[in-house]
Amino acid sequence: MMPHVEPLVARSVRLAIPEFENDAPDLAKDARSYVRQELEHHKQHATFNERIITVHPGMAKIDRLLGWSFERLGRRSLAFRLAFAAGFETVAYSGARWTDDRLHKLFDDADPVASTLFLWHLAEEIEHKTVAFDVFAIYAEKVRFAKLRQLSGLVTAAVMLSMFALIGTWALMIAQRSFFSPRAHANLIRWSLSFIFEVMPLMAVSLLPSHHPRTLTDPAWMAQWLANFNEATGQIPIWNDLTWSAIEAPRQADSGPVPESGWLEGNRVLNEFDPLTQEPSGVSRVDDLLDLEELRRSVR
Repeated sequence: MMPHVEPLVARSVRLAIPEFENDAPDLAKDARSYVRQELEHHKQHATFNERIITVHPGMAKIDRLLGWSFERLGRRSLAFRLAFAAGFETVAYSGARWTDDRLHKLFDDADPVASTLFLWHLAEEIEHKTVAFDVFAIYAEKVRFAKLRQLSGLVTAAVMLSMFALIGTWALMIAQRSFFSPRAHANLIRWSLSFIFEVMPLMAVSLLPSHHPRTLTDPAWMAQWLANFNEATGQIPIWNDLTWSAIEAPRQADSGPVPESGWLEGNRVLNEFDPLTQEPSGVSRVDDLLDLEELRRSVR
């Protein structure tokens, strides 16, 4: 879903910036950074989807359905699209909070590079929890029925995310011949219900007049992960049992760095490793997907 939704929200926010850049220059600066990061993340997710489709060609139909759906959504009014962007960030931020208690269950046996890409995406959602909300709020001062538009965008975002996540999961379960596995469906039902109980309260709170996302508590794992970012080399730990154990252990002066084989090198496109067809082989390469200094300030 991400390669299709990210251009939509980025384009919508970019179109709104001229409306408030004179009155709110700081927000305009954050919004431009948001747009750049969303488009960079779009590139990475598009590359990842291409590789999934190469391995499972049947997923191409779902990808085309996603493209058609978001092309139609992009024809709606700018006010609705900004409400959708704010709602989507709310739901995605709920995903980051939901993941916080399930890191090991979800990722310990998963491919470390794919897992790291997913964690990068959640890091982006944590960093962006206020930008789309603030852009819609300032733009909504000039439109009628702002709260109704906000509710409409939020519900649309939640429904589309849930629907396409389920369709995509079922398709991959069929491709991997696990669709008739009771255990697979039990996991899907259990995780879906737990996510609903995470996202529904946050959706309700986000509609309150006094709510602002900056009052929400960010997941603890992100601060731990960023604490191991090496600014000199631009490296971040990839997800696997060895490196995450080192991250979660108490940091001591003589403990030494996390082993080099467990680091992700930034500033280069993921082009030397296919997480779907190869075994992990030391350092993997992806673009630096977000402004780490900005994210560190957000976490603090």
